[in-house]
Amino acid sequence: MDQIITAAVAVVAVPLVLLGYIVLGERVIEALPDRLQVAIRPYFWALPAIGFATIFMIYPLVRTVIISFRNSEDSDWIGFANYKYFFTFPDTLTSLRNSLLWLIFYTSISVILGLVIAILLDRVRYESLAKIAIFLPVPISAVAASIIWKFMFDYQAPGTPQTGTLNALIGTIGHEPVAWLINSTTNNAALIFVGIWTVTGFCMVIISASLKAISTEVLEAARMDGANEFQIVRLVVTPLLWPTITVVGTTMIINALKTFDIVYVMTNGAYDTDVIATQMFSQLQHSHYGRAAAVGVVLFIAIVPLLVVNIRRFQQQEEQR
Repeated sequence: MDQIITAAVAVVAVPLVLLGYIVLGERVIEALPDRLQVAIRPYFWALPAIGFATIFMIYPLVRTVIISFRNSEDSDWIGFANYKYFFTFPDTLTSLRNSLLWLIFYTSISVILGLVIAILLDRVRYESLAKIAIFLPVPISAVAASIIWKFMFDYQAPGTPQTGTLNALIGTIGHEPVAWLINSTTNNAALIFVGIWTVTGFCMVIISASLKAISTEVLEAARMDGANEFQIVRLVVTPLLWPTITVVGTTMIINALKTFDIVYVMTNGAYDTDVIATQMFSQLQHSHYGRAAAVGVVLFIAIVPLLVVNIRRFQQQEEQR
């Protein structure tokens, strides 16, 4: 019954309150002098958005920071103990190491592959078909992609039929099956590969759109000056694409830092595959709310500078336009 009431409030009451706010507020504003109307109306329309942002974004953020300095029962202040735990406990250090691996390899490989594919497929006859094939994994949710590749990586003991596609393939050439997700030497690489598989098409499309905007006259001028194709890509195309590459790269870095779905579905953080986001979820499962909040704050602090870089880059692009 409580869920029905909550749903009714969300679906009916909130829109009615907003409608009443708009109708009555406009009537009050229209009764004011013209100068006051011009001064008040922008704040009047911005107020609901500010209110929602405060309730659903600012308050949870402030509350999370506060909880990170309190014990698990939220009954006493313990200072930086939760942060000390995060930066000294072996499991959390493992999650930091794995997040760093995601940050380096997931970001660099996906962006480089997107750039290379966009350049290689630019203006060829089968460009559209090839790009569609590469883009296909992008609309698939991370959970669905993880399930697909979990079956691909499935491992059975040597001597038994292999249900995993990869182990079945390498078995045809006489190779022993590989415990892709259980072996700590291969599992992180396998998980990162799945992440790269899901986003390479996105990187390719964004970079390709920017590549199409490069004037062919600039490329022809470089060829007439004696530059070969590799020099054109290195000295002409890549510098012109650099603003786009920066935006795509920072987006991939943010994705890498908040990776959760792939790790949770495929290994649940076991076998030394934990990352920061799964570590935070694990702390919540064990009711260590202070530690979970500290992990969340660390993750937020790591992402904010990247968001600032992205915002500044967009502002620079708007100014150039």
